[in-house]
Amino acid sequence: MGNNTQAVKGFKVFNSDWTCRGFQYEVGKIYEMDGPPICCSKGFHFCLSAIDCFNYYAFDPENKVAEILAIGELSSDGNNAKSCTNKIKIVREIPWDEVLRIANTGKDCSGLGNTGNWNIGNWNTGNRNTGNGNAGDRNSGNCNTGSYNTGSYNTGSRNSGSYNTGSYNTRNGNTGNRNTGNGNSGDRNTGNRNTGDWNKSSFNTGCFMTEEQKIHMFNKPSGWSYRDWRCSDAQRILSLMPKKVVKWIHVGDMGGEEMAGHPEYETTGGCLKVIDGSGKRQAWWDALPDHEKNIIKSLPNFDPGIFEECTGIKVGGCKG
Repeated sequence: MGNNTQAVKGFKVFNSDWTCRGFQYEVGKIYEMDGPPICCSKGFHFCLSAIDCFNYYAFDPENKVAEILAIGELSSDGNNAKSCTNKIKIVREIPWDEVLRIANTGKDCSGLGNTGNWNIGNWNTGNRNTGNGNAGDRNSGNCNTGSYNTGSYNTGSRNSGSYNTGSYNTRNGNTGNRNTGNGNSGDRNTGNRNTGDWNKSSFNTGCFMTEEQKIHMFNKPSGWSYRDWRCSDAQRILSLMPKKVVKWIHVGDMGGEEMAGHPEYETTGGCLKVIDGSGKRQAWWDALPDHEKNIIKSLPNFDPGIFEECTGIKVGGCKG
């Protein structure tokens, strides 16, 4: 950025002994150097906003913070986060309680960058948080939109776990309430990944379950639990099957059938086309070793017709 010579008020942070990068400063004095300043290279550096100073210094009450006046030529980093001058006056020391007021738009915060009130943590828009980045209130965790959370990234309230949209969860990833297990959409589960309530075991859609329920496969009872399926070689093999993809088709590449099926193309300039990958999946199946095909065909109640309807893969007539 170009240099100019207008006087500018700013803020500067120093070590506890009033030094900065080995140079000794004193309140009330003016310091000058020869030549034009070059931001980030040569000059007396400062910030126009007090809060920006703490991008370069720890937010520590042991450090000294001063109001300064740049009375020489000026240079900035282009983002106005940092500036420098070749002539600076250290106007006054700013007491820490005043630093807290000017570094926060909220009231009575001991953290940094809070728009909410009474925060000990940083960058909170809610109130009375000891964690950071909370939009809710009274969180000791981080990045919560709910309130009273000790975990992080919760949109619900009173969670000690993280990534919960429900409330009163002690573990992680629950959309229900009062769960001590993980990944539950129901309530009061001590097991994991339940959609029902009050389950002690896992992978249940019912309620008050102490044992994992058996699942249907190919529309019939299988004798397997969902855990059996998740841990099976068949699931591992099928997880490698090519997936459906969605591709944007520009209007210039659309055919008459696509235009008829997607009249919105006149407004959007194209359409989204689902490429189901069935051809790729069939080729993938045909290339599978016989023993891996047999693992899949050995699933309980295996039905070629249902398998084709769900995957697009024709088993009949293929090797294996």
